[in-house]
Amino acid sequence: MRPLAPSLSELVRLRAERPEAVAEAAVRRKRRRLIRHTGDRLMIIAADHPARGALAVGGRSLAMANRFELLERLCLALSRPGVDGVLASADVLDDLLLLGALEDKVVMGSMNRGGLAGAAFELDDRFTGYRPDDLVRHGFDAGKLLLRIDHDDPGSLDTLHTAARTIDAMAAHRLPVFVEPFLCRRVDGRLRNDLGAAAVATSIAIASGLAGTSAYTWLKVPVTDDPEAMSRAMEASTLPAVLLGGEVGDDQDAAYGKWRDALRLPTVRGLVVGRSLLYPVDGDVTRAVDTAVSLLGKGREGA
Repeated sequence: MRPLAPSLSELVRLRAERPEAVAEAAVRRKRRRLIRHTGDRLMIIAADHPARGALAVGGRSLAMANRFELLERLCLALSRPGVDGVLASADVLDDLLLLGALEDKVVMGSMNRGGLAGAAFELDDRFTGYRPDDLVRHGFDAGKLLLRIDHDDPGSLDTLHTAARTIDAMAAHRLPVFVEPFLCRRVDGRLRNDLGAAAVATSIAIASGLAGTSAYTWLKVPVTDDPEAMSRAMEASTLPAVLLGGEVGDDQDAAYGKWRDALRLPTVRGLVVGRSLLYPVDGDVTRAVDTAVSLLGKGREGA
């Protein structure tokens, strides 16, 4: 099906002159199941960082600030065999809808973006992105929420409460919701996630118990600092989980090795990775994405 905006310049024109085109593109989009076949594992590209003001990749403070470049990288990543879909905020997903890049893809809407990176209120993480009703109206396939818990910050309690009620609302629509939990603390004024095995296990246990049902809850979890301890952390829940990429640094191969090992665990059902694949150190998006897909045992024929 021909995209409503076959180019970035046409995308800009449509944005200004025909805003209703976004809804039209959502209605006509070809959808797919989250899990198509028994044993399938997901490869999702994450691009919801800018809506939190998190534009840095490694030492490049504004790497994700150029929206045109980000869209080009996203479209390339989504075109690669074995890539199942994308996680993003509304502005990015609206662009991708118009560009026709979401056909037969899993589309995950990012829900809480209010805890801006570096803000004093970062842990009072308001749900300023998609609401469950928005995801239903657009015909999207899942939602995602971030749940960071600092025992010394009262804002975490508000986020916990709102997250639980959002999970309830998603379950009422029978929509999967991916919960990304961390225990964290402030160090010299900056928020740091604790990736120790005990902290990851504790965050998983807390997230798994939120809301009135866990039937539609997935987990989005980091690999522990000690990769060999990952299996112990994942024993904290029977919920299906995907691995997040996080900050990879210069050693991309080491990150691939950690993901490969963690993907062998029984509850781990895929990868949701963003910056390290869209902005790899060597600049080769195709190679980075294809390597990540290969870790899932997917062939070049696709998902």
